[in-house]
Amino acid sequence: MPEKIIFFDTTLRDGEQSPGFSMNIDEKVRLALQLEKLGVDVIEAGFPISSQGDFEAVKKVSEVIQFSTVAGLCRANKKDIEVGWEALKGAKSPRIHTFIATSPIHMKYKLNKSAEEVLEISKEAVKFAKSLCADVEFSAEDATRSDIDFLCKLIEEVIKLGATTINIPDTVGYTVPEEYSQMVTTILNKVPNIDKAILSVHCHNDLGLAVANSLAAVLAGARQIEGTINGIGERAGNAALEEIIMALNVRKDFYKDVTCSINTQEIYKSSRLLASITGIDVQPNKAIVGKNAFAHEAGIHQDGVIKMRTTYEIMTPESIGLPSNKLVLGKHSGRHALSARLEELSFKLNKEELDKVFYKFKELADKKKEVYDEDLIAIVENQLTKIQEYYTLEYVNIVSGNSTVPTATVQLLKDNNIITDASIGDGPVDAVFKAIERITDIPGRLKDYKIKAITAGKDAQGEVVTVVEFEKSGVNVSGHAISTDIIYASAVAYVNALNRYLSRVNR
Repeated sequence: MPEKIIFFDTTLRDGEQSPGFSMNIDEKVRLALQLEKLGVDVIEAGFPISSQGDFEAVKKVSEVIQFSTVAGLCRANKKDIEVGWEALKGAKSPRIHTFIATSPIHMKYKLNKSAEEVLEISKEAVKFAKSLCADVEFSAEDATRSDIDFLCKLIEEVIKLGATTINIPDTVGYTVPEEYSQMVTTILNKVPNIDKAILSVHCHNDLGLAVANSLAAVLAGARQIEGTINGIGERAGNAALEEIIMALNVRKDFYKDVTCSINTQEIYKSSRLLASITGIDVQPNKAIVGKNAFAHEAGIHQDGVIKMRTTYEIMTPESIGLPSNKLVLGKHSGRHALSARLEELSFKLNKEELDKVFYKFKELADKKKEVYDEDLIAIVENQLTKIQEYYTLEYVNIVSGNSTVPTATVQLLKDNNIITDASIGDGPVDAVFKAIERITDIPGRLKDYKIKAITAGKDAQGEVVTVVEFEKSGVNVSGHAISTDIIYASAVAYVNALNRYLSRVNR
């Protein structure tokens, strides 16, 4: 009988450590709820002791998640574990995830500890964690560069003290599939009490082998896989969960000894939500969720797909929940039709949320002849991204042309007061940003600016992503907006980034 693969998602913890991928509490909760819809077994919600914001995020996620286990990362010391448990104890299914480095290079240069000291610290940490929580995961950081005999001894000892999951991370993306597979096999054969714990793998992508290493570990007997949506994470990222999920799904003939409880039709929505929250999209050729993943341009490929789809497609777009580019609603559609279509797209909104989305939908439908599923997804994502609005864009007017100095007049609402100012710039967008800067008196340096069409056609909605550094803080903050008017979307995206920055500063 096939054994279940446990999917452990660390998008909210390891993924958020990527530069530019930080999320506020509301955004973490939204993404966690979507991960639960996806069917991941464990959601690592954060590193509670790292900041008050992370503590509150883990606490909030613990309160709202109903079916998935919620984990919090803790270093192998009493204070970390106490704080972690305080954040997690409200979860229906909590897990304390504690770790310490075990490789010679980390023990010597980072910890300044001997192997014997690391062993004792590990035992004390697991023993204490177990006294608080029944579900304890232990990770041997930099396991793939650790001495295998020492690693096996340590694993045996922490299992004796109650560790229920043992994770052997490839922390720096150093190993290769054959080597990693052998390590898993050795641990399973050499640790006498390994049957009392689940063996887990956590792979980084520094050599582009994170997914391959994870799948090799599955064949060798690992039964938990850790990774992130879109493969985000430290440096080159983590194993992309959507790639592993679809590899197991498409190649059931090969991975016939394992199964999982993932709802693959929630993959695309999960990927889109993460990109929307962070303002950072996946590269076009990204496996599974990239915009070219199901695109065919070569004539031979097009001819083959037309004749028989499976000639060049090993899975369908529908299998990951990718909506089709068909007209679904128009300006004469009502709330019931919109609500029904949104439910088909896996959005369940309350009355207040539906009213907001319906207003924006009608506004868009009056501008466009065709409203696509992608338009609806973008509207919902934009409306449900909650940040504190210190400033709200009320009005923007542009005067520009090839023989006119670009000038922007902007009105912002702050504390129920309308503030108006104007500025010139090198172009209309630059003029808008400078006018906003004059009103707020908060200097911002634009680090990145991207525009893309969400759907086809001259009347397509444009998605604008800005990345701004405010007040020379050294912190890059992303902003996001959609509209058929790119100048307006640019202004909203800049204000969105400003509000995120102020929320972070005030928190």
